[in-house]
Amino acid sequence: MSKHAIDLTLNGQRRSAGVEARTSLADYLRLDAGCTGVHLGCEHGVCGACTVTVDGRAVRSCLMLAVQADGCAVTTVEGLAAPDGTFHPVQQAMREAHGLQCGFCTPGVLMTFAALTGGEARASEEELVSAMSGHVCRCTGYQGIRRAARALAEGTVGAGAGAAE
Repeated sequence: MSKHAIDLTLNGQRRSAGVEARTSLADYLRLDAGCTGVHLGCEHGVCGACTVTVDGRAVRSCLMLAVQADGCAVTTVEGLAAPDGTFHPVQQAMREAHGLQCGFCTPGVLMTFAALTGGEARASEEELVSAMSGHVCRCTGYQGIRRAARALAEGTVGAGAGAAE
């Protein structure tokens, strides 16, 4: 198979690579770039575990080819926290609201919430909860995730309000 050159920004760092045309973005991120927070569940775009952001939009990396990310800015869960380790607001919200159990679905949920709350955006609780419908949590951690969504929508992350209900 022939390799195709791609150049992208991954978690804030420029990367160049050669990938086969059929390589999914998820496989490139996990196997070549070492971003093992990108989880593969169904590999059909249904479970949401492989969600990353591409140019600020949440995408299922199992459905996108790596060559399609050429020239794009890709962020995985590994790129959410600040360089000093300070949590991103969505990570802090999930922590405060006990929104994770086994953690398999967590990276995808975090990336979806980050896309919906990034920059000047502040999604409503309804929008965040609706976005959860694209994620399968087998541990029934939905109530904690809903509390995190509420805290993000209300702007109470870091105030200790996310854990109470």
